[in-house]
Amino acid sequence: MSIATSLCRRRLGRLHDALARHVTGGDMPGLVALVSRRGETHVEVIGRQSFETDAAMRRDTIFRIASMTKPITAVAALIMVEQCRLRLDDPVDDLLPELADRRVLTSLEGAVEDTVPARRPISVRDLLTFTFGLGAVMVWPPRHPIQKAMADAGLAPGPWQPELSADDFMRRLGSLPLIHHPGERWLYHTGSDVLGVLIARASGQSLGDFLRDHLFEPLGMHDTGFHVPADKLDRLASAYMMDPQKKELTFFDDARNSRWAKPPVFAAGGSGLVSTADDYLAFHRMLLNKGRHGTHWILSRPAVELMMSDQLTPEQRQGAELFFGHGASWGMGGAVVTRRTDLCTTPGRYGWDGGYGTSGHVDPAEDMIGILLTQRMMESPQPPRVFRDFWTSAYQSFDD
Repeated sequence: MSIATSLCRRRLGRLHDALARHVTGGDMPGLVALVSRRGETHVEVIGRQSFETDAAMRRDTIFRIASMTKPITAVAALIMVEQCRLRLDDPVDDLLPELADRRVLTSLEGAVEDTVPARRPISVRDLLTFTFGLGAVMVWPPRHPIQKAMADAGLAPGPWQPELSADDFMRRLGSLPLIHHPGERWLYHTGSDVLGVLIARASGQSLGDFLRDHLFEPLGMHDTGFHVPADKLDRLASAYMMDPQKKELTFFDDARNSRWAKPPVFAAGGSGLVSTADDYLAFHRMLLNKGRHGTHWILSRPAVELMMSDQLTPEQRQGAELFFGHGASWGMGGAVVTRRTDLCTTPGRYGWDGGYGTSGHVDPAEDMIGILLTQRMMESPQPPRVFRDFWTSAYQSFDD
């Protein structure tokens, strides 16, 4: 592969070596990594699709991208905003009546019955920015009554996709109080799942069909969706998780008998998609091009700039330091770097990681896209070593 002056061939060798060590050391059976800068793309394909078979990893291997679904769902919502079928600051009550007339906990430590009326309705903006009032409470082991209530309702954010219909998901969500008043604090994850239901109801299509028509087909993302068709299952990588008792890797999802082999009961806008390196590259290139793909506009430039801008106040970020540290914040559907703290933390860099072992970010200042696809589940909100090694190696590979 010819490398232009944007990337250094010798330094790309370091990228290969750093990633290969994770595979040869048994951390994962294989991976696909991609760095694209100023139109030049370098791809590393290392190892196998699973520990149990000899199927070699391929550039077009299909991965469960988990929370890298979130930016895609955010783009879909903003498409509907541009069509004036949704409005950022309108209440969602008409389309999501389950979320009307909310009540809010008086205290995180208090009983779920101890509530007050919400100060205002939930808006589309609240869902996009994860400030609608519900989400992951990052306390382990769970000790707050609302955490138990979410778990009992099958709504606790975690590695498993909800086994509920969208309507049942919303009914159960509507039975819970909010943790914070709408617009008050950032809470992870649940906003994207609700946003997916909102898109489906507002469009009159399933979320999968809306994404196909407005994103995947226009962008040529032919391997991206909420399940893997039978004729593509040979390209699906197996997914693994660490067994905390045995201290060894075990299956999260065996590609030979995968839960992703059939359409899900609930198309999770926060975590449900599968994709490939080149499909996700097409999505990120659209963002880097300010919403344009060839001669076709997926989103307008202002919408992309809105999505990739910091949307949180310092008060809204309180309690989210585990996710953001002191150099990042949240836009719409993904994190936004606000301060240089590392090689890879260029202010304005946008993207997110996936809990099944994936990472994807776009850096407008460097005209760069980076994508790492593994299938070893993350064990904390902090990035694993393979992520850190990838991003360090990607940014050191510049030839200027």
